Amino acid sequence: MKVRNRAASPELPAGVKKMTDSQEEVEGAMTPLQLYERLNAQGEQVRCLKTAKAEKAEIDVAVQLLLKLKTDYKHLTGQDYKAGCPPPENVVNQDNGAATDGIDEEDNVDPWNVSTSNAKGVDYDKLIVRFGSSKIETELVDRIEKVTGQKPHRFLRRGIFFSHRDMHQVLDAYEKNKSFYLYTGRGPSSEAMHVGHLIPFIFTKWLQDVFDIPLVIQLTDDEKYLWKDLAIEECHRFAVENAKDIIACGFDVNKTFIFSDFDYMGSSPEFYRNVVKIQKHVTYNQVKGIFGFKDSDCIGKISFPAIQAAPSFSNSFPQIFGGRKDVQCLIPCAIDQDPYFRMTRDVAPRIGYPKPALLHSSFFPALQGAQTKMSASDANSSIFLTDTPKQIKNKINKHAFSGGKDTIEEHRKFGGNPDVDVSFMYLTFFLDDDEQLEKIKQDYSSGALLTGELKKILIETLQPMIAQHQERRKQVTEETVKQFMTPRPLNFKL
Repeated sequence: MKVRNRAASPELPAGVKKMTDSQEEVEGAMTPLQLYERLNAQGEQVRCLKTAKAEKAEIDVAVQLLLKLKTDYKHLTGQDYKAGCPPPENVVNQDNGAATDGIDEEDNVDPWNVSTSNAKGVDYDKLIVRFGSSKIETELVDRIEKVTGQKPHRFLRRGIFFSHRDMHQVLDAYEKNKSFYLYTGRGPSSEAMHVGHLIPFIFTKWLQDVFDIPLVIQLTDDEKYLWKDLAIEECHRFAVENAKDIIACGFDVNKTFIFSDFDYMGSSPEFYRNVVKIQKHVTYNQVKGIFGFKDSDCIGKISFPAIQAAPSFSNSFPQIFGGRKDVQCLIPCAIDQDPYFRMTRDVAPRIGYPKPALLHSSFFPALQGAQTKMSASDANSSIFLTDTPKQIKNKINKHAFSGGKDTIEEHRKFGGNPDVDVSFMYLTFFLDDDEQLEKIKQDYSSGALLTGELKKILIETLQPMIAQHQERRKQVTEETVKQFMTPRPLNFKL
C-alpha cells in the first residue's frame, strides 16, 4: 500500500494553517468576521496547494472545505462571501438555525429533521461537501471485500451507505490484527418500528458477522424524554420494545450489549465520567453552532450530545474492554446523526481517545415519496414491522409514490422513472439480487413493466420479510432482552 510522505506536503504561507478536525467542527460557533477570516485563509491554502502542485486528493479536500465554509458563511450572514468585502459589524444570522440545516434551498438535514423538495430525495453529493466527509468509492468497497473475504453487502454495492470518515484507517489497523468495535443506536420514540429503522441494524449485523467483532447499541430513551411529550416510563418501555425488534435482526448475544441510557448511566461510573469529560471540552457556543439550540431549550438538550458521544470510547464499557481506552470504534448510522460525531471527533484527541470512524447511510423514503417524511404517527407513511400481509399490500398499492405515466399507453411508450418511484427505491434496499434489480429498472424505464406490476414485486418481497421478522420477534422473551441488556463480558479477541 502506498503511503504518502506527509513531510513532503507543500509549506503554507505564514498565517495560513491546515484545517484540523477540531477546527472543522466548530465553524458554527464563529462570528461572521471570524468565519470571513477563516474563508480568506482557506482560499489562500487552496491557491498555495495548486501552485505547489500538491496531490489531487489533498487539493480536492481543501476545495471541498472552502465550499463548505462559503455555505456556512451564507447561512450565518445571509450573504455570499466576497473576498475583500468583510461582513458589517451588525450582521446577524437570519434564521439562527443549526449550522447543519442549510445544505441548499431544497434540503434540510439535522439530527431531528430531514426534508427535501426534490422527488429524488436529498442531494448526497452536496451533503458530503457540506459535512466534510468522504464518499465511499468503488476502491473502498473492493478493499472491504478483500479484507473480509466476503461479497460486499448490497447497501455498499448500491451506495446506500455512501459516505465515511476514516474507514481506511480502520481497515489498515484490522489488517495488522488490531480489532475494533461497532456502535450504533436507536431513539425509541414509539412502540412500533418501521422498515426504515432496520437499515442501520441490518448493515451493522453484517459488519459484526464479517469482521467478528463486539457491538454496543445505545437506546436513547433519555433523548426522547427531553425532545418529546412523553413520560420517562413510556420512553423506557419503548426502549425495551424496540430492543426486541433489534434482537430479532439476529445479533449474537455473546458479542452484543444493548443498553438504555436511563439504566446504564446510573450503573456505570466509567460511562458517566466520559460524559463529563466530553461536556467539559465543548462550549455552549459550540453546541449552539452545531445543533442550533436556542436559549429557550432546556439544559438537558444542550448536555445530551455528550451522552450520545460517550459510547464512542471503549473505556465507557469496562465490563467489555476493561480499562482499555485505545480500541477503535466504528459507527454505522444515518448521516443526519453525523453532527454528534463531528463533535465527538473534535473532543477525542483532547481527552486522549482515538477518534471514532463512521459509515453513513442515505435516508429511507416515505411511501408518499422521498421528498416527504416518515412519521410514527402516520401509519400510511411507511411499512411498520407490525403490519399484516394485507396491510402491506394495501399501503403499497394505495400510497407508494409512482414514477409511472398517467395512462398505460403513455407508460408503454415513454416508460417510468425509477429514480422517483418509491416501490423501486424500496426494492433497492431489500431485493438482494443485483441482476434482477437491474432488469426491473430497465423494464420499468422502457415501459415493459407497469407500475402495478412493480408494486406487486415489492409486495411479494416485503410480505415474507416482515412475516419472518415477526416470527423471530415472537421468540424474543423478556429473559432474552435481559441477557442482551445486562452489562457483562463479551466473547471476542482484540
